[in-house]
Amino acid sequence: MKSLTIAAVALMLTAGLAQAQTIRMGTEGAYAPYNFIDDATGEVTGFEIELGNELCKRAELDCTWVRNDWDSIIPNLVSSNYDTIMAGMNINAERQAVIAFTQPYTPPTPSAYAALAADVDVEGGIVAAQTSTIQAGYVAESGATLIEFPNPDQAVAAVRNGEADAILADRDFLAPIVEESGGELVWVEGMDRVALGEGIGMGLRQSDTELLEKFDAQITAMKEDGSLNDMIKKWFGDDALLFE
Repeated sequence: MKSLTIAAVALMLTAGLAQAQTIRMGTEGAYAPYNFIDDATGEVTGFEIELGNELCKRAELDCTWVRNDWDSIIPNLVSSNYDTIMAGMNINAERQAVIAFTQPYTPPTPSAYAALAADVDVEGGIVAAQTSTIQAGYVAESGATLIEFPNPDQAVAAVRNGEADAILADRDFLAPIVEESGGELVWVEGMDRVALGEGIGMGLRQSDTELLEKFDAQITAMKEDGSLNDMIKKWFGDDALLFE
């Protein structure tokens, strides 16, 4: 009887520790407005940070944010350096072979080419993209010469300094850069809305099915109560694509 009691207590303690475990949320901190560094505080902020915090609150999870460079963000998830990825990551088959995804928390949003001139040849020229992105894969298959950079700001700089003819990235990322460039950067004619991917979702280890289900349930709840659409409009504007 005593041994059973001790076993039961041990089981309860193990369950309590599991419930109290802090979920480490991985992000890049370099892809506004999805995730970026607040200059005033030095902390990560953005759409995904606000969304992630809300999902954790609703799921009654204790969460903290961990920054990681994009090019190693999936390997370090698999290696258990953190537990999730929220980093503007499009869901695609190649990534799904390595990690699991929740349902999308943004509708499939268009990518776009930006350049110094609207008539740039993006199929025969040199195109910059961030390493290991869905856009880099698209450029590699398009016939253009691909040059990759660790972060998207460096890819934009490559266009500005003449190293690349154009950049391909999420339109949501490029839109404020093009708008604030004063005409220096423009959309490539006919290539300002390129459909890629299945939407952006949270990445998790394939073994973490219970955690995935918890986050998935809260994403569904936020879609149903309209709060996810409200958050999308807050960060991407009234013209942003929303869930129906």
